[in-house]
Amino acid sequence: MEEDNRGKQLEEAIIENYKQEEDMMILVFAQWCINHGLEPEELYRVAYPHQDSNERLLRVRKLTVSREEAGDIPLDTVLGVLSMFGNEDLAMVVSEAAASLQSERK
Repeated sequence: MEEDNRGKQLEEAIIENYKQEEDMMILVFAQWCINHGLEPEELYRVAYPHQDSNERLLRVRKLTVSREEAGDIPLDTVLGVLSMFGNEDLAMVVSEAAASLQSERK
């Protein structure tokens, strides 16, 4: 019985840790968008048009800071964390947005 309880606690701790890491991925994505004058929710909708709004994105977005307050987030970092969590569609949309921003600067 006690071993079942420990196993349950371990499972809950692993799930909680994963959620925290996933929130960090969402924050990196959202802050990168803010830093480049993009709306995270819009990019998310482009990547996942059949999903309703992402409640976690809306919640985590509140943790972002202004472009002036934020440090630079390299594109490779954003793409890496998105890929790590299986958000390939969103990574592709971010890549396209970055390419579009690059061409606008020229």
